[in-house]
Amino acid sequence: MKIRHPEKINKPTNPIKKKPEWIRSKITNSQNFFLTKKIVNQYNLHTVCKEANCPNITECWSKRHATFMIMGDTCTRACGFCDVKTGKPGSLDIFEPIKIAMATKKLNLKHVVITSVDRDDLKDGGAEHFNKVIKETKKLNKNTTIEVLTPDFLRKGEAYKKVVNAEPDVFNHNIETVPSLYVKVRPGSRYFSSLNLLNSIKKINKKIFTKSGIMLGLGEKREEIIQVMDDLILAKVDFLTIGQYLQPSAKHYPLQRYILPEEFNELKTIAQAKGFLIVASSPLTRSSYHADEDFSKMKKLREQQSQCHQLQ
Repeated sequence: MKIRHPEKINKPTNPIKKKPEWIRSKITNSQNFFLTKKIVNQYNLHTVCKEANCPNITECWSKRHATFMIMGDTCTRACGFCDVKTGKPGSLDIFEPIKIAMATKKLNLKHVVITSVDRDDLKDGGAEHFNKVIKETKKLNKNTTIEVLTPDFLRKGEAYKKVVNAEPDVFNHNIETVPSLYVKVRPGSRYFSSLNLLNSIKKINKKIFTKSGIMLGLGEKREEIIQVMDDLILAKVDFLTIGQYLQPSAKHYPLQRYILPEEFNELKTIAQAKGFLIVASSPLTRSSYHADEDFSKMKKLREQQSQCHQLQ
């Protein structure tokens, strides 16, 4: 008799647990929500808000904040946690850099987050395209700060330098989970390659803030979370985000448990004590959630640190 394994990834055998009362999102300004939707559709753009089924989409779009996802809506990897579709991506849109720049201007964004699908099919993983999007957005939005959330550029050599050379204000790459779960949760990636990428950014340009995030509820142990924090501090990461994994469907990696808000608060205190400039830790925390506010705080803290060093 064939045995079924309920923990298996990409099999419709993982029932979704009911969300607790503390995981809720709401529209705060419906007029802005539909305006954001209209602008995104006008330029035929993709957003991680929609493609990844983000729980904060109503709140963020109500504030006219959208996280643009470049290089299409199809990823070359099949991570167990992600709701972005997997398959063979289409060709790059050569007009996408100007579209992103114009949409940023129309939304009047003071801080814009730009991410992408994994493009292992491209020789440089899409690094040159990132470079063009950043530069075009800067050209049209002189006072807008830019945050990128990039893939790991695994086996692409020094392609990531093309992104760094465009000088984004924040370079984000999510570590996602603890090393012991990588094979099941993030099979196409390598934990230490992601750490090395983050560490390399500071070696090239110390002015760029670095950022990374981890999801909880996948079955990780507390000591493993603490170890990830230590590894990210050694990689000179400035900003850590800690959020709740929400299982997109029965085909995705099974959610083990919902983390209590008190646990998120405790982990925030631990992470702050370890030396991160900014820590965002809550059930609904995501990479781009309140990114503009957090960037302002991070910039202010660095200025204060610089002043302290000068006084010494």
